Amino acid sequence: MTGTVRGLTRLVLVALFAVAATQFTAPTAVAIEPPSIDRRALPTAAPVTPNEPTQRRTLCARPITTRPTTPPAAQQLLNLPAAWKLSRGSGQKVAVIDTGVTPHKRLARVIGGGDYVSSGDGLDDCDAHGTLVAGIIAAEPATDDEFSGVAPEATIISIRQSSGAYSATGTRASSHDDDAAVSTGYGTVSTLARAVVRAVDLGASVINISEVACVRATEKFDDRSLGAAVRYAFRRDVVVVAAAGNLSSSPQCQTQNPGPAVPGYGWDNRAGWKSVLTVASPAWFSPYVLTVGAVNSTDGSPAEFSVHGPWVGVAAPGTDIVSLTNAGRGLAGAYRSDEGSIPIRGTSFAAPYVAGTAALVRSRFPRLTAAQVIERIIRTAHGSGSGHDVAVGYGVVDPVAALTTELPDESDGGGLYTGGPAEPRSAPIAAPPAAPTPDRSPRNRALWGSGIGVTIIVATLLLALPNRRVRRLHPDEY
Repeated sequence: MTGTVRGLTRLVLVALFAVAATQFTAPTAVAIEPPSIDRRALPTAAPVTPNEPTQRRTLCARPITTRPTTPPAAQQLLNLPAAWKLSRGSGQKVAVIDTGVTPHKRLARVIGGGDYVSSGDGLDDCDAHGTLVAGIIAAEPATDDEFSGVAPEATIISIRQSSGAYSATGTRASSHDDDAAVSTGYGTVSTLARAVVRAVDLGASVINISEVACVRATEKFDDRSLGAAVRYAFRRDVVVVAAAGNLSSSPQCQTQNPGPAVPGYGWDNRAGWKSVLTVASPAWFSPYVLTVGAVNSTDGSPAEFSVHGPWVGVAAPGTDIVSLTNAGRGLAGAYRSDEGSIPIRGTSFAAPYVAGTAALVRSRFPRLTAAQVIERIIRTAHGSGSGHDVAVGYGVVDPVAALTTELPDESDGGGLYTGGPAEPRSAPIAAPPAAPTPDRSPRNRALWGSGIGVTIIVATLLLALPNRRVRRLHPDEY
C-alpha cells in the first residue's frame, strides 16, 4: 500500500461472484442526506486515456460456454417476445461503461467509444464483464439457441473504464492470502465520471453503468465529479441506468442497508435515508440515475446479494444469467474457478435489462424526455403495491407494460415522478396480441436476503489520487 494516498480510504475494483451467504455484525445505522451536486466538479474535456501508465498483469477471463435450448429464465420473466412486437430498440445508442466490449457476431452494431484503462478504443474486453452486459442489452437472436438481448436493434457504444486484469505500472498485486484482494485492478471514480461525459458527447441516449464505488456511510469520499457527470447526462436528456451493487466480504460493501418498505418514492422520501449503513455511487445519485436492484430470475424474489437503499428505483433479473462471451462467438453461463463453475449473477447484469428496456421505450416513444422514460419504467414496474421498497424499488421492470401503458399525466415537458406511491396503471395502448401471462405474484414478495456473496475474484489497486476505486459489481458487479 503506497503511503502517498494520505488518509484516503481506497476503494477496490473487484469482480465478484455471489455464491454463498455469510453473516456479519452490522454497525449502527447513520442518518444521511441525499448527495448534493457540485456542478463545478464536472470533468473538463481531456484525452481518453488512463490517469497514468498501466499494464496488464493477468490472463484474460474466459467464461464457460453454454447453448440454451429454452429461453433463459430472465427472458421468460420479462416476456421479451411480446415487447419486440412493439419495439426492438431501433435508432438508440446505448453506452456501456464497463470493462470494454469484444466485437461479437451477434452484436451487429457496436462502436468503440474510448479506453480509460489502456491505449485501445474500447473494443477489447479482457474481463468478459462488459461483453456480458452488452449482450444482455443488444444481442441479436440466433437460430441455434434461445438467447437474445432486450433491444437487439440498438447500437452499443463501448467505453472501457475499468479492468481487473490491469493495474497502474509499478504497483504490486495483493497476496492471495489477503481476504480483500487476489489480483490487481484498475478503475477510478474520476475516470468513470469522464466516461459518462464522453458517452453523452458521443450521442448516447441511454448509459449503462454496472460499476459501483461502495463505502461505509460513516466514511467520507469524493465522488463529486461523478455526481456532476450523471447530472450532466440527465440534463442532456440521457437515461443513466446504474447497478445497485453487490454485497461482498470486502470491508466497504459487506453490510446490508436495513429498512422496511417506505411510502413514497425513495429519492423523494427522507425516511429511507435515516438507516443507511452502506453508500453506493453512482447508485445514490437518484433521480439523475435509475438504480437497479436484482431479483432471482426463477421466481422474482429479491436477490440476497443486492445492496438495498432508498435510491433503488426498480429491479430486474440478476441470477441464472446467460449472455455473450468475450471470445467473439458463443454464449456464457458461468465462470471458471478453483472450486469449479460459478453461475453468472449480480446487479451488474440486472442493470442492462433495464437499460435495454429504456432503449425500447425511447425507440417507441421518441418524444419522451429522459425523466419521462425513467418515470414510465418506474410506474409500470410490478411491485407489491405498498409503495417503495429498499430492496426492489417500485418493483420488477416490465418491458411490455412500459411499452403499452397509457399514462394520462405524461406531458411533453414532463418531470420526474417524485410524489407518493406510483399510480395504478391505466388502459394500455397498442397492446400486442394476448400471450399466456406468467404468474408474477412471486416477484411481488417483500422479502430480502441478508446473505453476502463470497468474493471469488477481487482485483486491488491503490492509486495515489483523491478518488475511490470503482468496485465492479458481482458478476454484476459482475
